Amino acid sequence: MEIRRDALAMVIAVAVAVVASFARVAAAATSYTVGAPDGLWDMHTDYAEWVAARTFHPGDNITFTYSRELHDVVEVGKAGYDVCSSANNVSAFRSGNDVVALTAVGARYFLCGLTGHCDSGMKIRIDVVAATAGPAAALSPTASAAGSIVAGAGLGALVVAQALLGSMAFW
Repeated sequence: MEIRRDALAMVIAVAVAVVASFARVAAAATSYTVGAPDGLWDMHTDYAEWVAARTFHPGDNITFTYSRELHDVVEVGKAGYDVCSSANNVSAFRSGNDVVALTAVGARYFLCGLTGHCDSGMKIRIDVVAATAGPAAALSPTASAAGSIVAGAGLGALVVAQALLGSMAFW
């Protein structure tokens, strides 16, 4: 009887930890303005330096802010990025305030399609990486750790977990 109760507590703790990690990932989505705060989508910003200071995850958004008369944004493949060619583009943006959703893990390549701009450094590679689970995932899912795992999941999960653990008294 005691083994069955401990096993159920472990299953509940693991389930709550999984829910908590998904909730943490969803809540962690971030919006970035390319080049900000010191620059924008222009010919003066060091995009390699800007990207190096950030980590992008699925669910994040990047916004390109620029003068429509002077620039555009073209998403290209790696080959187009490497040679600064927008000939076989994935998509093109020209609003001056373009929001791009980063929906999946992988590399995304953007450049300015106006002649000479990409060659002058107006291009950016965004590496979208999988979000890592928070500290709750590192805990051993035992009955004694269940409280700690539940704490990371929020009040709603805490109430549900306590109700489930309380119902084990019937077993």
